[in-house]
Amino acid sequence: MAELKLIHKGKVRDLYAAGEKYLLIVSSDRLSAFDFILPSPIPGKGAILNEISAFWFGKTGHIIKNHIVSTDIDEVRSRLAGQAPPGFDWEALRGRAMLVLRTKRVDFECIVRGYITGSGWKEYLKQGSVCGIKLPPGLKEAQKLPEPVFTPTSKADQGHDENVTFEQMAEALGPELAGKIKEKSLALYQFAAEYLEKRGILLADTKFEFGLLDGELILIDEALTPDSSRFWDAARYKTGTSPESYDKQYVRNWLEGSGWDKESAPPALPAEVVRGTLKKYEEALNKITKAG
Repeated sequence: MAELKLIHKGKVRDLYAAGEKYLLIVSSDRLSAFDFILPSPIPGKGAILNEISAFWFGKTGHIIKNHIVSTDIDEVRSRLAGQAPPGFDWEALRGRAMLVLRTKRVDFECIVRGYITGSGWKEYLKQGSVCGIKLPPGLKEAQKLPEPVFTPTSKADQGHDENVTFEQMAEALGPELAGKIKEKSLALYQFAAEYLEKRGILLADTKFEFGLLDGELILIDEALTPDSSRFWDAARYKTGTSPESYDKQYVRNWLEGSGWDKESAPPALPAEVVRGTLKKYEEALNKITKAG
């Protein structure tokens, strides 16, 4: 019988092989920023990410199929009976594990931006573009774009993802597959942005990952969490500023002001920053999954 074994430890998630058909994804409490894993975990964060992803996978099935099989640890344990090594701690995974179908990963991160912010804003100030896509002159920081833009990056498990053009992505994947990925990414963004706006959240940007299962494109990894998205408080939003958010921008802001050079090992987060970050994630969970 196939053995459940750890095959990859990512920035935030641990990946276990479960035979040829399944993977077990475990969302940890680790937090990454500026391409570093921070030394201070955020207790409870993994379970929040898992719940939010499962919610969105359930909500977006009409747009594209996804890889989720179950988040019920008792069902997962039953399905994988006999595969876990002796002493495997199933209870430690409760609330933070997701059994998924194994796919051939598409090695691009698919970012959709609805507002001009972050690295896109910095590029716009210098070049009038975001990821090489020319934008209208005179935009202000955090302004809503005339329409969402698709800006893929190459996929790096460690280190920094590199911006690529859609044409480069199409050259690597073929125009048909690249076009479908772009279409589905924009559709997912539009659906989520409209849903969230009714709940007081603006979806500034987000990233998606895709895989191929028997030749069919499906949504994989996570979906529309505070780790992969910028969520802004609609009630306090205004252009020309950095809006209040329900994501890890809170930590990025602290790191920016800490004096860290972004090259050496990152500093530990103060207890109040850990608590404040967890509060942001909890607010996101409640607003996304429990409102309306």
